[in-house]
Amino acid sequence: TYLHVAQCGNSEIPSVIQLETHYMSANIGEEVTLLCFYGDEMAMHFSWYKQALGKNPKLISTIYKYDENASFYHEFKGNTRFSVQGRNGMNHLSILNVEISDSAIYYCGRAHSNVVEFGHGIMLNNKTDILILISDSESNRISPGDSVTLNCTINTETCEGEHSVYWFRHDSGESPPGIIYTNGDRSGQCMKSPESWSPTQSCVYNLPKRNLSLSDTGTYYCAVASCGEILFGNGTKLDIQVLRILVLLSIGRTGVLFCFLTILLVIILINKYFN
Repeated sequence: TYLHVAQCGNSEIPSVIQLETHYMSANIGEEVTLLCFYGDEMAMHFSWYKQALGKNPKLISTIYKYDENASFYHEFKGNTRFSVQGRNGMNHLSILNVEISDSAIYYCGRAHSNVVEFGHGIMLNNKTDILILISDSESNRISPGDSVTLNCTINTETCEGEHSVYWFRHDSGESPPGIIYTNGDRSGQCMKSPESWSPTQSCVYNLPKRNLSLSDTGTYYCAVASCGEILFGNGTKLDIQVLRILVLLSIGRTGVLFCFLTILLVIILINKYFN
């Protein structure tokens, strides 16, 4: 059993807040340190927020730029599993004896002139021995204006009840995945195994995408919150084929330019001939 940490968030956030790593892993019960560096001379206060999937962000800690000790809030107050290392351009959050309930997205923030800005979030995701298999639909090559339905099939043997399903999209750039849709607590189309002795349950979730454009290009991930944990599929890649269109446009523009230059050259030669 171990935890997986992945960087996620919005690439538009100012780079004054930087996370050192994109991925980390730690066994349940071990220590995880989420590293956050800042290069802003103006900001005076720094914070950490925790956001579980489907929940509102919750303030963990705040620390003044020149202080060594942070203030903690909510259930983190007095909880010795959580600590912050501040000063010298750092705002590192350490979590001791990692638990399943620590699975969430963690945001490092800075405050200046009553404005709070955040760096990329860090997704802390646990993987346990619970058998949940997630199968995403196959990758697709499609054209602009087409429609497609992404499928997420979940097979579980050790946990009954409804699943909360989330869809993430990771574009071809450097920005980390962002949540785009959630099925909430609906169980989708679920069917139990026909064998009476088998506890296996299969559920299928669909994400329809219509009138696709270039901005829809990317890898779509299905994530399942079940049995107190969050698991991810391998992803489905949508490749919007616009290269052929761009090539045709480029050829067309080249042809028009060639014709224009040819006509211009003929006009020049005619003028020289008559003059």
